[in-house]
Amino acid sequence: MDSALANYSIGKDGFYNHVALTSDFPMGLEVAKAFGPYIHLTDGRKILDLISGIAVSSLGHGHPKVIQAIKDQVDKHLHVMVYGEFIQQPQSMFAKLLCENLPEGLDRIYLVNSGTEANEGALKLAKKYTGRQKLVGFKNSYHGDTHGALSVTGRDVYRDPFLPLLPDVAFGEFNNIDSLAIIDERTAAVILEPIQGEGGIIPADKNWLKAIRKRCTEVGAILIFDEIQSGFFRTGPFFAFMEYGVQPDILCIAKAMGGGMPIGGFVASHELFESFKKDPALCHVTTFGGHPVSCAAALANLQVLLEEEVGQKALAIEKMVKSTLIHPSVVEVRGKGAMLGMELISKDLTEKVVTTCLKEYDIMLGWTLHSNTLVRIAPPLLIEQTVLQEALMSILKVINEFSVPEL
Repeated sequence: MDSALANYSIGKDGFYNHVALTSDFPMGLEVAKAFGPYIHLTDGRKILDLISGIAVSSLGHGHPKVIQAIKDQVDKHLHVMVYGEFIQQPQSMFAKLLCENLPEGLDRIYLVNSGTEANEGALKLAKKYTGRQKLVGFKNSYHGDTHGALSVTGRDVYRDPFLPLLPDVAFGEFNNIDSLAIIDERTAAVILEPIQGEGGIIPADKNWLKAIRKRCTEVGAILIFDEIQSGFFRTGPFFAFMEYGVQPDILCIAKAMGGGMPIGGFVASHELFESFKKDPALCHVTTFGGHPVSCAAALANLQVLLEEEVGQKALAIEKMVKSTLIHPSVVEVRGKGAMLGMELISKDLTEKVVTTCLKEYDIMLGWTLHSNTLVRIAPPLLIEQTVLQEALMSILKVINEFSVPEL
């Protein structure tokens, strides 16, 4: 038997019989390799990844500088000590470069393994610093699936199976000025996404975001921005909050941070992080947070992002997508940069478009968790314009094929 086919058979058996699955209908595509915007399967197909592994692979898959940084670090050392004890060059260099490109007041990063962990740490830091317990989130938000992150996620369908969650959590309406009323002197933290991702690619209103910032300052609440999906130039600027001109007290980051390696972090001021060092010391720890291989990848990834000026590329992607995907069955294309959502007129059409694009045109699209009619479009920032244009024309062709003609 051909080795590729043999591996395919073994892979399917292990996946379906021994890997814990999250649904009864996994995509079941078996990956052989991935380079640039493409994922190559063991059956010979080449899939164009227009969701970047869910906003992770902003440089595309397997960028050579990221791969080389990983190989170089593997030859030096892997894990040597739990986070925060040893000086490790990849951690230090990445932290320095990151913070040098952030505004004053975002001076230190606590390195973790994922976006959910970043949000968990940020919530704990806010409670520790303020001595308060109340948390404020927003409806249709998504901050992760662990108990703390899920507690501030504004979607009951995901919360209800795991109740009770954290007490003293209030939810406001996103972009509704009346939400200011629930932020009071008991509030430890307000957590929000400047652009709601899984909630439907909904950008915050600038004036509303400024009002939230003002209210948090007035009552002494910590403002946390979850930029796990919108960060690292995906929306154009380095982070979305920079375009809004509204600075958080804590910035949570992950996804595109590691160039494909697992890593996350939450960034805050020296002052805030002082509270993690006492009463008691070591009150928030992690074994693998800031793993040297992931940090080496993150450093190389950030260097390339900065050198390539990918923010302009993200804006060019937005312009092309919004000007091309025009059709009576397309309600709108919303979002910023390369964090876009195409809303179609029905759930049935959305399912057919996403399924057919993958099955017949080898184009990977995606639904968000909270919407049956929104198609996620988040290509690698380095995708060639001709490749993207061809894919968009194929998407239009599929939309047209399944759209019901007007009588």
